Amino acid sequence: MTESLNGQRKPAFSDSAPAPGPSVFSHDYKSEPYWHEDIPNGLSSNVQLPSTVDVLVIGSGYTGLHTALQTTRAGRSTLIIDAGNLGEGCSTRNGGQISTSIKPSVDLLAKKIGYERAQAIRNEGETALNWIEDFIQEESIDCDFKRNGRFHAAHTPSQYDIISREAEQVRKLEGVEAFNVPRSEQRSELGTDAYHGGVVFPRHASLHAAKYHQGLLHAVLQAGASVVPHCSGESIKRISDSGDHQFLVKTSKGFVKARDVMIATNGYTNEFTPWLQRRIIPIGSYIIATEPLDPTLMNELFPTDRIASDTCRVVYYYRASPDRTRVLFGGRVSADETNPNVSGPQLHRQMCRIFPQLENSKISHSWAGMVGYTFDTMAHTGKHDGLYYAMGYCGSGVSMASYLGRRAGQKIIGDAAGKTAFDDLPFPSRPLYTGKPWFLPPVVSYYRWRDKMEYTKASQP
Repeated sequence: MTESLNGQRKPAFSDSAPAPGPSVFSHDYKSEPYWHEDIPNGLSSNVQLPSTVDVLVIGSGYTGLHTALQTTRAGRSTLIIDAGNLGEGCSTRNGGQISTSIKPSVDLLAKKIGYERAQAIRNEGETALNWIEDFIQEESIDCDFKRNGRFHAAHTPSQYDIISREAEQVRKLEGVEAFNVPRSEQRSELGTDAYHGGVVFPRHASLHAAKYHQGLLHAVLQAGASVVPHCSGESIKRISDSGDHQFLVKTSKGFVKARDVMIATNGYTNEFTPWLQRRIIPIGSYIIATEPLDPTLMNELFPTDRIASDTCRVVYYYRASPDRTRVLFGGRVSADETNPNVSGPQLHRQMCRIFPQLENSKISHSWAGMVGYTFDTMAHTGKHDGLYYAMGYCGSGVSMASYLGRRAGQKIIGDAAGKTAFDDLPFPSRPLYTGKPWFLPPVVSYYRWRDKMEYTKASQP
């Protein structure tokens, strides 16, 4: 999960009260991100909308802010608009886990685009992971960044064999650090017997999602960008009689003429940009935070402080909070989109399946956000009908959203450094798809059934 509301629509999640009766919710439960406890409520929306700008950025998530940072520092007047509070979407709702972001393997990519370009794209993932650490240090952003590594757990013995072979391949072909952990040694990495071993990626990292966003926003404001929250994009058209200003954008607060427009809407892309909407699959992802836990228990659950994920088709991802007082546990728990008060207890059950030690724990926070998936499980960036865009991080976008946002900003100012291996990749859609993933509930239901059957079979003596 990576982007904000990005000038578009709010998530389709209600905030209804928890159901009465025995509850896993704490007495001070909140249906909002745990991260939000540490950040302001947002800027005032009473900001004057400029009539003309060099660059208009639609969306105030990681992608949009990194684009704006580049254009503003290059002397371009830059405006960022967002339909909600700044960063209200997945840029302050994700799990704070940082990977190399590229899902397809070199072999799978090579079959589609050739080995050389496949390797270049995989290298971009490593570059983004390393770059974000340097950026955070250079900008002095206090966001609890840590290279604590990832434990990627196998939910069946066959999956352990698969990910072990894949780890060997990336070590040899890509120089990626990784090592296998058999089930007999699993508790040295993760306090559970629910898996069948896993692979550790020591270079993967974590951060406080909202603190990172706030530090980035501060840098953008210090650079001189204009930011208008609660201002949605409604329509856009090309104009030819206004000099350098190519676009006239109608917003909920008035009209803006802009020379360049950047679309940074990811999982919140809508009919404002229909071509992009047909290429992005919005998928809800859900997270809970537990109440503070005993330090001894936290040390048992996360002895090395790794972030964690598993090989299920409907993946679960989890970690200790930066201060190691809580467990943050995320994933998808229903075929249809639901609200955090419904998803919370379901996530709690899955968490306790993996960690029975947490059976008596309570949920202090439960929240959701929209992830932007693509039909080829690849991020995409480029230019269509004169509009710049970067999106489709498929749930692994903390570093890649930041990185591609930066590269898009460099493209806008004419900097050759903006070139990436993702440029001009075919951006697929499907016939009859208009941005509403009607096919998602049956697909998720089928994947969840497969995961359950495989896990049950693997757990039998």
